[in-house]
This record gives sequence, structure tokens and C-alpha cells, in this order.
Amino acid sequence: MNSSTPSALAGPSPGTEDRFSEQLAVMVADARRRAARSGDGDLDTAHLLHSLLESDPAVRALLGGEGVRTAKVLGYLAQRSIGYGMRWRDTVEDAPPPGAGEAAPPSLPGWSPGAARALRVALGLAEARGASSVEGVDLFAALAADEGCRAVDVLRASGVGAEALSGA
Repeated sequence: MNSSTPSALAGPSPGTEDRFSEQLAVMVADARRRAARSGDGDLDTAHLLHSLLESDPAVRALLGGEGVRTAKVLGYLAQRSIGYGMRWRDTVEDAPPPGAGEAAPPSLPGWSPGAARALRVALGLAEARGASSVEGVDLFAALAADEGCRAVDVLRASGVGAEALSGA
């Protein structure tokens, strides 16, 4: 993790947010507010996961709906927002190095490199299924596929292995 100073938590590059479904746009705005309230310099994948689980029933369904598994992850995320994530405070969530032939994640002001990478993957998932907009399930699948991101750290810590979500 690299040192960071708080930023303005700006949105993605022009045109990217136009690709979000209406529900995902609201969720991203909520994640930005969550990051700002907690004093984090960047929107990271754990902020995105928290907002996805709170606002998207399709994403909650991937964890078994409103059951124990979802409650446990949300509880862990709430702990993070009240102090669990102190080890992450003042750090930037790194993106894993790009694989062979893979482009580096886009630089999005106010987004951690890991969150920017997840957004890029989610855009690709939406395109692959022929959708005109990115849905919460696209972003969740991108988060779950990134073994090194904070969202997966939270899932693992709450007993949900990312490998169980590989079909998301």
C-alpha cells in the first residue's frame, strides 16, 4: 500500500459514468460519501462492496439474499467503517500488476487503483454480455475476481471466500 493524501473523490473519466445503470450510479455516489465520511482519501473496493450490498438486491442474492452470509459481510464492513480499516487509513489500495498483454488500470482521480481496475473489468463484463450499461452484478463480479483487493479481504475475513463467488 502506498501513502496517500485525501483527494476530492472525483468521479470516473468523462463518459464512464454514462455507462452506469441508474442504480449503480446511485451506489457509486453512496460509496463516495462513505469514503469521504470515513476520511479515506480514495474510494476503494471495500467502499464499493459496502454500497453494493446495501443497495442492490441482485448482489445480495449472490451471497444468499438477506441471510446470515450477507449480514456477516455487512457487519464486517460496518466494523471497518468504525475502525477495523485503520490499517488501511492513509494508504492507497494498489492494483495488482497487469498480466501479459493487459493494459494498466486507468487513473481515476479519487478512486484507488484497485477500484479503477474493478470498474474497467466491470465495463468489459457489461460489454461481453451485450449490455449498454454496467450493473451492480458486473461490478461485484469484478471485485470478487480480484484476489488482492480490499473487498476480497473483507469477504474472506467474514468467511466468504472469493473462490465461492467465482461464478458471480
